[in-house]
Amino acid sequence: MAQHPLGEHRYALTTTWTGNLGTGTSGYRDYTRDVVVRAAGKPDLLASSDKPFRGDPTRWNPEDMLVAALSECHLLSYLHVCVTRGVVLTSYRDEATGVMREDGRSGGSFTEVVLHPQVTVADASMVEAAREAHHQAHEWCFIANSVNFPVRFEPTVTVG
Repeated sequence: MAQHPLGEHRYALTTTWTGNLGTGTSGYRDYTRDVVVRAAGKPDLLASSDKPFRGDPTRWNPEDMLVAALSECHLLSYLHVCVTRGVVLTSYRDEATGVMREDGRSGGSFTEVVLHPQVTVADASMVEAAREAHHQAHEWCFIANSVNFPVRFEPTVTVG
């Protein structure tokens, strides 16, 4: 990532198809959907299409990565909000879900992503502030602000 004036950030990566079985895309069943995503200084990400689209279910698919990006962005924004509001967070786990609907014309789109953050705070006096902090985190999440479908959150806050 390179930082530019006025808070503009740029990202670069390389996506390489590795699924040529010898005859390229000579037929729909003649290749795999295996892909390697590389970014400087980071481990390779092994990816594919989703299983219903002839992909390898052991690899990340674009739909997984979109839901993961939304979940992680909310988490990181939430950590920042908690610090600014004096909420001492001791754990955070999100079981995020997403719904993508095919349109019947070989396309489709996500209709929603729902985040289910389960957070633990250090003291009972922090529960309400921890619950409210999700709203600010959602507003601050760059990825949630970049998609054209609803990203909802249904948090659980416990003391521990």
